[in-house]
Amino acid sequence: MTDSTDNKIALVTGAGRGIGKAIAELLAAKGNHVICLSRSESSCGAVADGIKANGGSAESIALDVADKAAVKAACEQLLEKHGNIDILVNNAGITRDGLLFRMSDDDWDDVITTNLSSCFAFVKHLARPMTRKRYGRIINMASVIGLTGNAGQANYAAAKAGMIGLTKSLAKEFAARNVTVNAIAPGFIATDMTAELNEKQQEAIVGIIPMKRMGTAADIAHTTAFLASDEAGYITGQVFTVDGGMVM
Repeated sequence: MTDSTDNKIALVTGAGRGIGKAIAELLAAKGNHVICLSRSESSCGAVADGIKANGGSAESIALDVADKAAVKAACEQLLEKHGNIDILVNNAGITRDGLLFRMSDDDWDDVITTNLSSCFAFVKHLARPMTRKRYGRIINMASVIGLTGNAGQANYAAAKAGMIGLTKSLAKEFAARNVTVNAIAPGFIATDMTAELNEKQQEAIVGIIPMKRMGTAADIAHTTAFLASDEAGYITGQVFTVDGGMVM
């Protein structure tokens, strides 16, 4: 029995490592052709090569999602090559943490541009063919920080909260065309970044999670794959917290 997410074209931004890598690999395992996009050719290329080595279908694009002109050009090339993108996962993101009075204008602008404006740009350039085809799945990777805020992350929280607002607005715009738009808000996920925290810091994080463990990239990937599937066709404009019970 084939999975209902198969045989589609999926684009995953920030696919070079962590959550994006897990999403790309799972979508490919379900039979989709996955376009792995990240800033580093070596990282997204390695993910695409790994997918192909396991019998899947993939390609890679090295691109800085903060470069609006480059995003537009890449999207035009992808549409010329594939005709349309069925599944868009806006996962690329960065952090530039710091208390407000110490936060530079560049730190603010870089996070807003990379995390939020890139999401707008990819949807703007790729969603029209979805609406014409009357099929599409857009999944935006937000964060529980976008729901709760966090000291020292005003830029990140604002960007992720903006993604949630963008998700809800686009869901209303595209619903009549059978294009769903949803957001996932991960909590603390075990990645390369959290692995750099010392034992005391990790214990403090686990202490505020009701399930008493960090999530995994696979937890986020499975939620993404469901939202990308035909079974999720009547779900749109929603924010799914995948956080072990942190935000209820």
